[in-house]
Amino acid sequence: MNRILSKSPVFNGFFFSNLFAFLIIWISGHIEIESKTMIYSEFVILPLLMGMISIWFWRNLQLKGRTITGYSCVNGLLAILLSSVFLKEGVICLLIVSPLIFSFIITGAFIGRTILRKNSQKLNVSVFSLLVVLFVTDAVQEHHYENMVADEVIIHASPAEIWKNVVAFAPIREKNNYWLFQIGTPSPRATTVTGYYQGAGRKCIFSNGYIFDEKIVTYQENKDLTFDITGQPRDPEIMGHIDILRGQFLLKDNGNGTTTLIGNSWYRLYVFPTWYYDIWARSITRNVHLRVMEHIKQLSEKK
Repeated sequence: MNRILSKSPVFNGFFFSNLFAFLIIWISGHIEIESKTMIYSEFVILPLLMGMISIWFWRNLQLKGRTITGYSCVNGLLAILLSSVFLKEGVICLLIVSPLIFSFIITGAFIGRTILRKNSQKLNVSVFSLLVVLFVTDAVQEHHYENMVADEVIIHASPAEIWKNVVAFAPIREKNNYWLFQIGTPSPRATTVTGYYQGAGRKCIFSNGYIFDEKIVTYQENKDLTFDITGQPRDPEIMGHIDILRGQFLLKDNGNGTTTLIGNSWYRLYVFPTWYYDIWARSITRNVHLRVMEHIKQLSEKK
């Protein structure tokens, strides 16, 4: 085994960087207070460290920048494949996270090469130690992020004609146009309700058999339907990393035979950095809104 490792610096770079990453994830998973929160260090600092570790093993190969980039992409792909096997992450989740992994592994490799060119062991250890300290510091911090997404459509119908389709609607038959829905992300299909009053139960039925249990907390006929999410599926792809907290439909009579339908959703993210993952969360939430609201528009405008 030692003979193989000593003669395979490229393999060593792949092997030891991924081994290091999985050991860190395993340790952080056992000490992380917020057990279901995935911190930014796991997607930023850890890939940087992986890139630095791999380049240390490749230091005597005199690799060109293009080759380092290629090897780093292979390293990232290995990390993603191993995550699917050992961490049980789903395909869509890995697709979303892959740009971060690839980008920061490549960045870490080039940072490591720059440090090694300076031929300073002290600098190398200092930078590596600083990143480890930043990782640990982030791991013990509290992470909390909530956001709200709002969308609206104009419907050529009165609030009274629209209202019944807002509270509950028949199954959506239209083809999905949003690419994440097309590859398997759950999309809304129908809504049922136990009654037309405040406190009534409501169910939003998604593809793949997912059901969101809801409770109507505001029922102002033809104006405001607000509901809290009381139960939701724990899906490893997307739903395991986000909680939908509340939904709302507002109807505004425009006075010209049309109505503005406004859809609002509140959610909490359990994946960081939010500057990256919130882009995806907003996009998915917005397309859930638009799929439902366009369906309501179609139902309400039928003569």
